[in-house]
Amino acid sequence: MQSQLKSLSKIFSETIFRIPDYQRGYSWELRHLKDFWNDVEQLSLGKNHYTGVLTLEPVGEGDYSKWEDDVWIIESKQYQPLYIVDGQQRLTTAIILLQSVLDQMKEGEELNYFTKQDIRRKYIFESKDQGISRSYIFGYEKDNPSSEFLKQKIFGEQSTLHSILEDTVYTRNLGAAKEFFASKLKSFSKAQLETLFTKLTQNLQFNIFYIEPELDVFVTFETMNNRGKALSHLELLKNRLIYLSTRFEVEKHEREQLRKAINESWKTIYHFLGKVASKKFTDDVFLRTHFVCYFGPKELLKSDEEDDGEEFRLHRYLSQDYYKDYLLEEVFTPKRLLVEGPAAGALTLDEVYGYAQHIKQNVQAYYHVAEPESSEWSDQEKILLSCIRRLANYEVFLLAIAVMTTVGDQTARINLLKSAERMGFLRKLRPYFFNELDLEIMVAELLAGKTTPEAALAQLDTITNKFASSLDFKEAIRNIGKGGGYYSWSALRYFMYENEQTLRVASKTSRQLLGWNEYLREGYASDHRTIEHIYPQKASDPYWKAKFSAYTVAQRNLLRNSLGNLLPVSHAKNASLGNRSFEVKKGGADNAVGYRYGCLSEIQVSHENEWGALQILRRGVQLLGFFGQRWNVDFGSFDERVKLLGLQFVCDVEKVTVQAAMEMPLTIPTALEIEAAREPLIEISKIDDDADDF
Repeated sequence: MQSQLKSLSKIFSETIFRIPDYQRGYSWELRHLKDFWNDVEQLSLGKNHYTGVLTLEPVGEGDYSKWEDDVWIIESKQYQPLYIVDGQQRLTTAIILLQSVLDQMKEGEELNYFTKQDIRRKYIFESKDQGISRSYIFGYEKDNPSSEFLKQKIFGEQSTLHSILEDTVYTRNLGAAKEFFASKLKSFSKAQLETLFTKLTQNLQFNIFYIEPELDVFVTFETMNNRGKALSHLELLKNRLIYLSTRFEVEKHEREQLRKAINESWKTIYHFLGKVASKKFTDDVFLRTHFVCYFGPKELLKSDEEDDGEEFRLHRYLSQDYYKDYLLEEVFTPKRLLVEGPAAGALTLDEVYGYAQHIKQNVQAYYHVAEPESSEWSDQEKILLSCIRRLANYEVFLLAIAVMTTVGDQTARINLLKSAERMGFLRKLRPYFFNELDLEIMVAELLAGKTTPEAALAQLDTITNKFASSLDFKEAIRNIGKGGGYYSWSALRYFMYENEQTLRVASKTSRQLLGWNEYLREGYASDHRTIEHIYPQKASDPYWKAKFSAYTVAQRNLLRNSLGNLLPVSHAKNASLGNRSFEVKKGGADNAVGYRYGCLSEIQVSHENEWGALQILRRGVQLLGFFGQRWNVDFGSFDERVKLLGLQFVCDVEKVTVQAAMEMPLTIPTALEIEAAREPLIEISKIDDDADDF
């Protein structure tokens, strides 16, 4: 292995780089971009900065001959083709920044005596015979979705293909990087661009490793990640399997076929993982899921065969990240190549091949459960799976995968999904109550055929019904109202979103006036912009002082954070508006951000003529009624619900009975009101601190 320090200018000297299709795509996020930008910006001109390792593997003729657009530059102009084994994130970022510099240049303009065409020819693409045929100096292998995105959206080139650009996590990251650098450079002068160009191409120093023996690629890969985003265990596992494929004492053709199968499997994995919109579904979440689906049934059956009396507890391994060590240190480890025979635990080519094929198949089911709208399942199944995704409870998500891959009857699947979603939601109130329900074992039993859908459904319903009818459940509901109240309830956004969907059905509208976004934008979760206090936390307006003057400080705080006073909002309300009187907050001709132009829940509240303690009590009781209907829980009479909310004092202060307070229920929004509402600008996000969440 050869090693040396090189600048970007020297690295891009009669070379052509490709990121292999079995590697993950561009995964750097805002914090990584900021670090990179700060490194460049703070670098003194004339000083060098160590940027990190870049490991390159020469590409043989058997591989580069498939690069139809690039053979001419390799064979005629003697450009050296190289795979980027490690460091693709840093190098991709440098090229995006370089292209952003090019975007700021005018045609005919020079930077440090280099024309725009000179820079483009060296770092971006070469044209064959000055014609339209182009060979891109840096890029992805052709069938990677990021390949066309890089050409069109980053380099600004027109495509010769008719295919529509595919939207993935990786292409979105590429686009975000381009936007980040464009915003940094938009006010740069020519002198500043020249300084930046020099730093980027001359002063960033990469530690270059050229790997010649094929085996060394895999031996060294696991120790080369010293900067940027850490390698996931999914990437490490891919590398380990490829390494093992070179060590089996079988015909060369068999080894090559195994390596091809592994590469194809990871190509499929990254294809589907890249299409999942949520950042919750990381590489390692998928690997953990596949571990349960693949090894769970095997271990369960193995335990039965050995009959050793030990209870199979797969969930303990998961909670300790056991799957990571198990895969890399016990199953797919070189030491198993040194033993002889299956009885001694020798690793076989068939075992590695079978695992690679299974994980390739499993990722498709994983994707369709994570993105149910992309599936061909029934509408009801898609709705239930979307609910489970929003719940963000890993064990319930895992059970959904087992249900959708093993249960053939649609009705049985729907019943199981309903029961799992109900259990997952109620479980958030008292997680410890459900300890006797081991969902990992249920998943393993379903996949192994050791239990029936009917038995699994009965087990779920039994424990959930037991909790819903217990004193623990009522106490859990009462405890939500204490301390920070419902405003601090981890399931609040999920609850409010589900209430909104129920209002959609009742209103007979297809319009979605309250979106859901799995991304938690920077600074988004902390300010709770998706939930508003109708009676504000800082109630300085005379309206609120008059309305709640009869209540003590403690009572006012309880009312503020009570369930009935919290409202999901589809449009951001600025601080000054949020603290104004109810009449102003409702909205009108001069305030199109008010409740009457928001989501269905907001429109419903805007029907009220005033907003005081009685309205908070009434709406809270009605929302508990929705809770009971949606998740099949009996909260009892209006009086019992008022007690659960801890608002008995309201009726005493207002001198009314509970029945009188409930005489004017909230109404369903009309078609005209829905038509006047605006599209959602805020995507309601769920903040969940449960330990079992993704």
